[in-house]
Amino acid sequence: MIFIMRPPFLKQGDEVAIVSPAGRTDAALIDAGIAILQSWGLKVTPMPHVYGSFHQYSGSDWNRIDDLQEAINNPQYKAIICTRGGYGCSRIVDRVDFSPLSERPKWLVGFSDVTVLHAQLHRMRIESIHGAMLKNFRHGAETVKEALFGTLTEHHIEGHPLNRTGNAIGAIVGGNLTLVNNLLGSPSDIITVGKILFIEDLNEQLYHLDRLMIQLKRAKKLENLTGLIVGRFHEMKDCNTPFGKIVEEIIYDAVEEYHYPVCFNFPAGHVEDNRAFYLGRKSKLTVNVTSATLSFL
Repeated sequence: MIFIMRPPFLKQGDEVAIVSPAGRTDAALIDAGIAILQSWGLKVTPMPHVYGSFHQYSGSDWNRIDDLQEAINNPQYKAIICTRGGYGCSRIVDRVDFSPLSERPKWLVGFSDVTVLHAQLHRMRIESIHGAMLKNFRHGAETVKEALFGTLTEHHIEGHPLNRTGNAIGAIVGGNLTLVNNLLGSPSDIITVGKILFIEDLNEQLYHLDRLMIQLKRAKKLENLTGLIVGRFHEMKDCNTPFGKIVEEIIYDAVEEYHYPVCFNFPAGHVEDNRAFYLGRKSKLTVNVTSATLSFL
């Protein structure tokens, strides 16, 4: 049996660190997100470069490394909450020492580009939270609160015509599909054997989505899953010459030969209804004709 570390759930009065490990963020959105965290009874400490600006990033690579390292190292912080994604986590992940989290695990919250950091924690067998960041806290923060405080037990959603019914049990892995592909062959490559894979993406060409799915298939990341959860693929685009398939058809075709359950249109990703869930947590996915349930075990 593989032991998975679960960070302690938060309680009122706990202190959390705010980091901007990738793109720069509007200060007003950061402040609004901090106010929500404070309303939950949490103490909030932004790291030095959270409000910074260095080209498209919140700071230089070393600025962002220093901020994330301080958030990891300092035992007074019980969770690390990201302000936004964008691009930049891949540039710093190999220069951050995550080893203190093996002794004192703490929750990491984020999605999109933060998939890179989640993947690193997955390799260390530490649970984390895929969910809204401060930039998006005006939408979808409630399930982040439930996840952080340990009251999140399941999500129940409507079915989808292309859903493949069945039951799956396994740890949830994945995140942004482009980043999952970007991690292939790296030290943070996501292990999918015996897992429930979650994928979502934003603003991609349909042919690019097909290429990403074929790459995962060729890398044998799809054949040994116990289940697949397809989040929202927002603002996807087609070329002047139509690709000929919609998002769901592209993904279904990539996994058609396998037999595990597939849940489409799960409310998570770059949308307002971005529900938090636990990455690395053993979970049960139940897909019926008219509904689907994701339960955290």
